[in-house]
Amino acid sequence: MKKRILIVGGVAGGASCAARARRLDEDAEIIIFERGSHVSFANCGLPYFIGGVIPNRESLTVTDSAAFKDRFNIEVRLQSEVTAIDRARNEIEVNSLLAGELYRVRYDALVLSPGAVPLRPALPGVDLPGIFTLRTIPDSQRIVDWLENKQVRSAVIAGGGFIGLEMAENLAKRGLHVTIVEMMNQVLPPVDPEIAAPIEQRLRDRGIQLVLGDGVTGFKKTAGTRTQVMLKSGAACEADLIILAIGVRPESSLARSAGLELGERGGIRVNEQMQTSDPNIWAVGDAVEVRDFVTGQWTSVPLAGPANRQGRVAADAVCGRPSTFRGIQGTAICGAFGLTAALTGATEKSLKRAGITDYEVVHLHPRQHAAYYPDSKQMQFKLLFRRQDGRILGAQAVGEEGVDKRIDVISMALQKHGTIYDLEEAELCYAPQFGAAKDPVNLAGMVAANVLRGDVVTVPWASLGHNGYMLLDVRQPDEFQAGHVPGATNIPLPELRKRLGELSREKEIRLYCGVGQRAYYATRVLMQRGFRVKNFSGGFKTYQSCRAARLVS
Repeated sequence: MKKRILIVGGVAGGASCAARARRLDEDAEIIIFERGSHVSFANCGLPYFIGGVIPNRESLTVTDSAAFKDRFNIEVRLQSEVTAIDRARNEIEVNSLLAGELYRVRYDALVLSPGAVPLRPALPGVDLPGIFTLRTIPDSQRIVDWLENKQVRSAVIAGGGFIGLEMAENLAKRGLHVTIVEMMNQVLPPVDPEIAAPIEQRLRDRGIQLVLGDGVTGFKKTAGTRTQVMLKSGAACEADLIILAIGVRPESSLARSAGLELGERGGIRVNEQMQTSDPNIWAVGDAVEVRDFVTGQWTSVPLAGPANRQGRVAADAVCGRPSTFRGIQGTAICGAFGLTAALTGATEKSLKRAGITDYEVVHLHPRQHAAYYPDSKQMQFKLLFRRQDGRILGAQAVGEEGVDKRIDVISMALQKHGTIYDLEEAELCYAPQFGAAKDPVNLAGMVAANVLRGDVVTVPWASLGHNGYMLLDVRQPDEFQAGHVPGATNIPLPELRKRLGELSREKEIRLYCGVGQRAYYATRVLMQRGFRVKNFSGGFKTYQSCRAARLVS
């Protein structure tokens, strides 16, 4: 008998698993069961369909049932919901939503790819008209229909994560007044707060109202299409459209009913071959819990890239190949109103949650290409690395251009257990319109290596205000007058060697400049003259972001 491989759910994980399995086993019978009407679609593009950037909804369809049959000889059964797994008999129960009947199908290998479902908490009024979640093509069409058929002038987005920011940008493009309500004290909760600060400022500059550190408690219908959003603080705001973008949860109810092992986050626990606690069942995508590549902790990260790779690994395992999934780095990117924020690996927040203390941090503000070439733009960069050996733990960046390239490079270095010294030595493309002789990746490695080699001692801006040191600003007087840290003394770098007598050898000196470079030069001068010196990482520009993020007063 032919091996029968059944796959529950399509989109990224299930569809890639099915196609990979066919390439490895031409004789297997492969069937995909999808409860929706699309087997493979680009859900990351949904906000841009709503905003009109993607004008044709059909463009979001990656492939369809006919293509699966013609190219891969894979049967796709749409609007077919798998309702139960009989592990003793190796069978699944399927509800045909069109025919309204139940039937059973035997399997030799079963792959679960049910995805995740948007959180829709049981708040008062949550089912009122005009309140939407966004996960599927039909979801996006319902929002578009509401926008086109109602007199929608304003929107409230509950949640300031990736989807929340993308929806804010696209609804603003349609001329709506947009408010983002986020229960955390920052937008983009996955990144560290000082990296989120420039995004918050750009949102405000574009007219987006931010309500941070406050949560939604319920909804009330008012006049016409208006809905009042009630907040935990007691405040309220009104809008014609409400988008719930507060996150997703793994769709693991089928696995739970079948008695498969689940993790603390509610996701399906799998091993390195994406195998569940049942040796005949695998699971992939947003429904699973896997190991964090850096911290080693169990995590659930709903991203399309890892889901695709997991689908391939599961197919290899089903077909007898020894592939393994190495863990997830959480490499992600988001664009909003001309700014891009990206990250890979651990953040400082996640390291602290994991109880990891053996790390160092550097901030820098390099330009995406040579400064003398037109339209050079500065980015804000944060690199985390292990103190004992310089191993890269994570990186984050925000800026108008060049962010994606640099985070991708560091993502690959992190994957290969690279160190900051590897970043120093990285040989990258250079022409003035593309980069610099010292690329931002190189500079990050050099700055970090300076720390581990003892050429400079850095301190975080969060330590500002501690007593017992002299705060020294080495920028030019006009820069100092335009804005400086309270309590700082200004001695410009060009004058420093002549004014050493103004400095105390008994008291520690902490330096800063604009972005960190001049302060480093000053540090080297003073250290070699016997002064006790530390450097505030990233300079005044990082201070401004930390102050905006309420990390310093």
